[in-house]
Amino acid sequence: MEAVTELSSDESALMRHLYTRLQTLRKVHEDLDKYYRGEQRIQTIGLAVPPELRVFEFPLNWPRVTVDTVVQRQHVRSFSLPDDPDSNDYLSEVWESNNMDSQSVLNHLETRVQGHGFVSVGTNEDDIEHPLITVESSRSMIAEIDPRTRKITAALRIYYDPLERAAPTEATLYLPDSTIYLQRVKGWQWAIEDRDDHKLHRVPVVQFLNRPRVGNFVGESEMKDVLKPTDMAARALMDLQVAMETHAVPGKWATGVNKDDFIDAETGKMAASWQAYYTAMTVTQDSSARFGQFQASELTNFKTVIDMLAEQVSSVTGLPMRYFGQNTANPAAEGAIRADEVRLVKNVELKNMTDGDCWADVMALAYRFGKGEWLDGNRIRTDWDDPNTPTFSQKADAIQKLVASGILSREGAWDELGWSQARKDLERQRFDEIDSAQWESLLKPEATNADDGGAGDAQGGSAAGQTPAVGQQQGSGANSQGVATKPV
Repeated sequence: MEAVTELSSDESALMRHLYTRLQTLRKVHEDLDKYYRGEQRIQTIGLAVPPELRVFEFPLNWPRVTVDTVVQRQHVRSFSLPDDPDSNDYLSEVWESNNMDSQSVLNHLETRVQGHGFVSVGTNEDDIEHPLITVESSRSMIAEIDPRTRKITAALRIYYDPLERAAPTEATLYLPDSTIYLQRVKGWQWAIEDRDDHKLHRVPVVQFLNRPRVGNFVGESEMKDVLKPTDMAARALMDLQVAMETHAVPGKWATGVNKDDFIDAETGKMAASWQAYYTAMTVTQDSSARFGQFQASELTNFKTVIDMLAEQVSSVTGLPMRYFGQNTANPAAEGAIRADEVRLVKNVELKNMTDGDCWADVMALAYRFGKGEWLDGNRIRTDWDDPNTPTFSQKADAIQKLVASGILSREGAWDELGWSQARKDLERQRFDEIDSAQWESLLKPEATNADDGGAGDAQGGSAAGQTPAVGQQQGSGANSQGVATKPV
């Protein structure tokens, strides 16, 4: 069969439709990205501050604080599938082979900033058993979603140089049975570079949504509620800088003097205006001269405005006031910190629920690419680290109590500590070495029967000066009849 080098009419129409949708969102994506980086352009009405003083713009980057605080508490610990330990180990291998501990953070960040993010899964030619999991930029990817099934029916990924703002040069069209790699020839003419007919009957792309709503498949930026207060605070700071230049230093006045009194004694020339303004004149020949200064303007009103805006941002985001620079003289106590972060923790837990379902779908796709079999993504559980802020000693103490009460196993304790699979394998090996050494010590003759020199039995049934029998040694691994048994 001859290879197809051009898109079909349906595929070309679908690609144009997806590209048009992506273009309509580009301005929104760029604006949100600038707010996150603190590079947005502040809108002013130009009454108090003329346009030429925009050099004094100083945006408070509250949007970055709002996003990073949530992302920093989102960390995927592991994946688990009921009654299938082999699959659990394989999912961990795929996750680690793609460095997803760090890459997942990029996806969480993109989703929080732009309102939606994407992760694609594909064949790894260098390692077939471990497919590629790639975090995609929402500024370069768009998806078509069936509102009834909530499944992606098609997706488009374009490649272009954002610095040149040129038209895309390459693209990838994801379809349920094929992934098509394209290169732009001229205008809207695209040539097929490669085509992967994987026959998955499913698009190998998963979309993550921030603040999902019924029927809304674009999401909402985590920064949306803080954008306008951030602009208002930035305008207040710009006015503050202008006021510092014009009103913070007290204006001076003088009567009964003439311009000759402002001659510089060293140069013999008229003193510069800033010298006359900042330097006090202490000598004059006119005895009737009078000097004084005007009262400097109070600038505390600017701080009052910024404090008020910080309170409003704290109320809508659920972040503590101290996150926005409103600190008290004494540090908050442990209980106060936990109470202050209740809304933040609940917000992260809700996001972990929705993101966890998406990561489960990603791993189900990865399993299909690597093993050739489907896993039900709804049965895969995504385990997250605790979004609270306990100290390590508190966490260790809680885990120890759970193990001692029989609620948690040793392996479960390792999971709670967030250890990797390699670390757990190493600890198993170390425990096996310890158990083997203990077993060998039990088999030594001096550990079982020691010569008591004919001494009689002491009270309690043990000979005086004799090591207790194996059956009487606590934790020795012996049974009640004194016969040594190897620990299981």
